[in-house]
Amino acid sequence: MNLEKSLVSNLPVLSPGSLESYISFINSIPLLTVKEEYDLAHKWRQNEDVEAARYLVLSHLRLVVSIARTYAGYGLPLADIIQEGTIGLMKAVKRFDPARQVRLVTFATHWIRAEMNEYVIKNWRIVKTVTTKNQRKLFFNLRSQREDIGNLSEVEAQKIALQLDVSRDDVVDMNMRLTGSDVNILPESSEDFAPADWLSDEEHIPEAMLEKKAQDKLQTIGIEKAINILDERSQDIIRSRWLKEPDDQETLQDLAAKYGISAERVRQIEVKAMEKMKKSLVQFTKDQD
Repeated sequence: MNLEKSLVSNLPVLSPGSLESYISFINSIPLLTVKEEYDLAHKWRQNEDVEAARYLVLSHLRLVVSIARTYAGYGLPLADIIQEGTIGLMKAVKRFDPARQVRLVTFATHWIRAEMNEYVIKNWRIVKTVTTKNQRKLFFNLRSQREDIGNLSEVEAQKIALQLDVSRDDVVDMNMRLTGSDVNILPESSEDFAPADWLSDEEHIPEAMLEKKAQDKLQTIGIEKAINILDERSQDIIRSRWLKEPDDQETLQDLAAKYGISAERVRQIEVKAMEKMKKSLVQFTKDQD
C-alpha cells in the first residue's frame, strides 16, 4: 500500500498563511505512550490500518516542526520545509517496526532530516566547489552556530572552527558563501560534484544504522551474557583465547600449563563452550526481534 498517498488527504493542510494555526493544532495532539505507540504500529504492520498510521504521523508532527526550525537560516519557507519533513515522517512510519524496541521518534528523525536535507540541496544554489566533508558539515551547521546573521568576527570564526573541528579558513569561506548572493553554478557534467552528492552516505541510512546498532548489541551485551553461562574455567579459556588483544592472547599450550591438563583437553573445553555460547547468542537475537 502507498501509505504516503493514503495519508495526504487525511493530514491537516499547511500553507504559509496558516502556519501558526497549524503549529497550534499539532501541539494539541497528545503524545503517545510506549504501549499506545506499539499498538498503533502493530495495527499498521499487521493489518495495514491507515487510521493507526495516520495517528502515528499526527502525534509526531511536532517533531517535524522542531527539526524544521533548525533549517530556517537557509531562507527557505518554513512551511515547505515542514511539508518535506512530513514526507520523511510518513516514510518512517511505513517502515517502523516496534519489535526492534526503538521509539518512533528516534527512528523517524533520520528520515525527516533526509527529506529536509534533500529539499535544501535542491533549492539552495551554491558554488559547486563545496564538496569536501568539512564544507558539507559547515553548510548544514554554520548558520546555527553563528550568534547573528551579520559579519563573522575573528573570535567567533575561531570558536566555530573549534566546535565543528574544521579550519578557521573553511569557516570564513563558507560564511562568505552563505551570506552572499544566490550563485547559480550547478554541475555541468557527470564528472562534477553536486550538493546532492553530500547525502549519498549509505552508512547512515536508518535501516543500516539500526542493523549496526543490533550488531553492536550482539557483540557486547549478547556475548557477555553468553560467556556468563559458562563455568569459571571455560570463561577464562574463551576470554584468554579470543577476547584479549592479539598480542596478549594465550595459546592452547599456555592454558594447558595453567590448568595442568593437555592442550587437546583445552581445545575440547573451548569447543564445548563455543557451542553453548552459540545457542545463547541465537536465543539473544530472537529475544531482540
